[in-house]
Amino acid sequence: MSEHILVVEDEPRLNQLLKDYLENSSYRVSILDEGTQVVSWVKEHQPDLILLDLMLPGKNGVDICRDIRSFSNIPIMMTTAKVEEIDRLIGLEVGADDYVCKPYSPREVVARVRTILRRVSPPVQEETLTQGDFTFDIEKHQVFYQKQELQLTPSEFDLFQVLLSHPGRVFSRNDLLEKVMGYQFQGYDRTIDSHIKNLRKKLQKLTGEKNFIQAVYGIGYKFNSNI
Repeated sequence: MSEHILVVEDEPRLNQLLKDYLENSSYRVSILDEGTQVVSWVKEHQPDLILLDLMLPGKNGVDICRDIRSFSNIPIMMTTAKVEEIDRLIGLEVGADDYVCKPYSPREVVARVRTILRRVSPPVQEETLTQGDFTFDIEKHQVFYQKQELQLTPSEFDLFQVLLSHPGRVFSRNDLLEKVMGYQFQGYDRTIDSHIKNLRKKLQKLTGEKNFIQAVYGIGYKFNSNI
């Protein structure tokens, strides 16, 4: 069965345009045009990915994303007409996996949707990855610390997997963008900083340790295997 995409957008023209392009790429598409009904709809229908506009009547996309992240790691790609950096960062810091700014190309949106869904269900090369007290179940897209599951979004999972697979190796932000997002991200390397910030918070909450992921000044990040 094809993947089910929820498009949350209050502009009828954009709704229909995205629906047409996604359906032409063999996805099933549902549409909502108002914010207050999104969370209950997601709980009931469990789509495979959500395209979520930032500015919606009733409830904005940031609040919706935050609420969804309280119970689900469904991939979320935010769309926004606000191009200021702070608006982009706010969306990422509440758990969005990606964002695209209007006006956008529907073909680019479909390509990003395809990339995110491919990351969520990648071809299985190995079933598990273990590093210290961390174990990745690659097929199920789960990671455990001493048998306790660490709840991560798809982008956080992929980012942590890359770092943990190469302990001690320093990755630049652009390296991580290429490996995690799967494409050049308009030079917006602060995206990685937001995902790292969220990942560190979750690691500290579960393990009590702050320094599993270390920043290397002027270069990027590495996984600290010496803890």
